[in-house]
Amino acid sequence: MARFPDDDVPHIDTSARPLSRRAFIAGAATFAGLTATRSLLPSAHAKPAAPADPTKVPGAPPSAYGRRSPFEQVGRLVRSAVSLTPHQALHGIITPNSLHFERHHNGVPAIDPAKHRLLVHGLVERPLIFTMDDLVRFPSTSRVVFIECSGNSAAEWAVPTGRTVQETHGLLSASEWTGVPLAAVLAEAGIKPEAAWMLAEGSDAAAMTRSLPLPAVLEEALLCYAQNGEALRPEQGYPLRLVLPGWEGNTCIKWLRRLKLGTAPFMTREETSHYTDLMPDGTARQFTFVMEAKSVITSPSGGQRIRPGFVEIRGLAWSGRGRITTVEVSTDGGHTWRPAQLQEPVLPKCLTRFRFPWRWQGADAILQSRCTDETGYVQPARADLLAVRGVNSVYHYNAVHSWRVARDGRVTNIHA
Repeated sequence: MARFPDDDVPHIDTSARPLSRRAFIAGAATFAGLTATRSLLPSAHAKPAAPADPTKVPGAPPSAYGRRSPFEQVGRLVRSAVSLTPHQALHGIITPNSLHFERHHNGVPAIDPAKHRLLVHGLVERPLIFTMDDLVRFPSTSRVVFIECSGNSAAEWAVPTGRTVQETHGLLSASEWTGVPLAAVLAEAGIKPEAAWMLAEGSDAAAMTRSLPLPAVLEEALLCYAQNGEALRPEQGYPLRLVLPGWEGNTCIKWLRRLKLGTAPFMTREETSHYTDLMPDGTARQFTFVMEAKSVITSPSGGQRIRPGFVEIRGLAWSGRGRITTVEVSTDGGHTWRPAQLQEPVLPKCLTRFRFPWRWQGADAILQSRCTDETGYVQPARADLLAVRGVNSVYHYNAVHSWRVARDGRVTNIHA
């Protein structure tokens, strides 16, 4: 530390659309083959080989770093500056590191942790520079929390756009994050009484920055160097990122290199030209950090197909204000609602799994879920959200989501 001068669902069809070479070469939108329940590699990929009787063939030796079975090909859906988590193929509440969604503004930087530094300056008594070794020496703590991009479900404001739950809700993941409390690091520098806001800045080519209200971030913010038991992946901010439980993902600055304390918001590019909520009257709401309660059915969901008989409806619910207390499921487009079972553990500001038993008789159905958090906030119906927010927004879409099950069992995204 150096001083610095101040300045099952059973019977679900897992087929996927083939990869479009034209779309791939254009680099525009997507690897189209990664958009259904099971994401596939290009058709040229050979089917993995396995012995007819594995008890008669010696197995593979140990390896330095584990890898998944070649029979498992689920992957993130890659777009220009994001990759989306395949919720339709996952279980539990922890997102594997390799499937955690990405969002970056100018690519993923290559950073040598031995050379990385965190500068703390501005309205502090002792401006300091911390190495990664300095930060790891602090008492550590871990939290299992979700991170959701404020643009998650953004394409759903006007029309039902996403074909799968990966496309509609893929900018959401949850992990166990390990690091040092922000409050402990700032205490080393000494916070001046007049400090009210903090600027956090990353080491990426965009120098991503956000202004954050200091009293609020001191409560729970973590400076994280590990995710799910191992060092952060480069796309998740290696070697250091800020994690603000329950707040929009863009505030969780990755590749963190600088914290500056001041008396007011710093009004940076990203928080003036982006990350504001445009209202129907033309005004814009700024610094709307908290991600409100939201849920989605992940199975059956778009791109899947079911058969008549028993189907367990499964999904995820979450809230940036605390624990999820209830989830309700409707199979008739919101006319009737029944409680779903919450799967333990139910943690604050974390993904919560829910389950609901259903017997499909082969008729048209519209599946929905809505959640309530511990503050009493109820996830709004789409019509209620639009009545307040209009359709010109990009961020913070959290309306009840609808999947239509047709008579042939195919599931599609609709607005109901």
